[in-house]
Amino acid sequence: MAVIAPTKTRDRILQASLELFNERGERNVTTNHIAQALGMSPGNLYYHFRNKGEIIFELFLRYEQAMSSWLDVPHDRPMTWQDKLGYFESIFRGLWEYRFLHRDLEQLFAGTPALRVRYSAFAALSMRQAHAIYQGMIAAGLVEATDEELDALVLNIWVLATSWTTFLHTTAAHTGASDLMGEQMLRYGIYQIICLEEPYVRGEALVHLADIKARYRAPDAPGPLALIANAVQKNAGMVSSSQ
Repeated sequence: MAVIAPTKTRDRILQASLELFNERGERNVTTNHIAQALGMSPGNLYYHFRNKGEIIFELFLRYEQAMSSWLDVPHDRPMTWQDKLGYFESIFRGLWEYRFLHRDLEQLFAGTPALRVRYSAFAALSMRQAHAIYQGMIAAGLVEATDEELDALVLNIWVLATSWTTFLHTTAAHTGASDLMGEQMLRYGIYQIICLEEPYVRGEALVHLADIKARYRAPDAPGPLALIANAVQKNAGMVSSSQ
């Protein structure tokens, strides 16, 4: 699909679509819903996008462009432990803003075949960029890892980051714990990545590790597993009381 120059109306359609997809799930949103939310006729919407697949594809292109810029490596100075926090914040901000993409990915592939091809290239590029980031951290003395360990770490971080919204969404759907999909719970994914890389952290990053972990998970805050257990217990109690 060709990338078309944005217009004010196209931007409004994309923004409204993004909000609806995130809120309701892509499968539950039609072009008529989008047009209605914007107060425009379906015909006007189709003038800018022939179908919902085109809207999804362009939203993905925006996400792809943002993610690529967030994963740039500084070339004029050594990397710092603060850089790492910047990467985490940017990545999970993007995952929150475009959370429907990873949450509904398989069905999006089925409805928009071109997206599967584009996403594969995006995933490969993102992991290459993440690898370069960690190489920069190794050069700066912030991380120590063999090539094999680094390859595994990058892959595991990618899997965790891109499946975190699905984990929260499916868990919330099965337990009724709607608060699991809140932005704070999404940010808790950063804590999980920090735990993944903890064995390899060195130098100044290690000095600040405890503070960094506390930033994303307060000591007295329940983690996702605790919230899930509480939700399951609550739902079980509701079922028992209704019998």
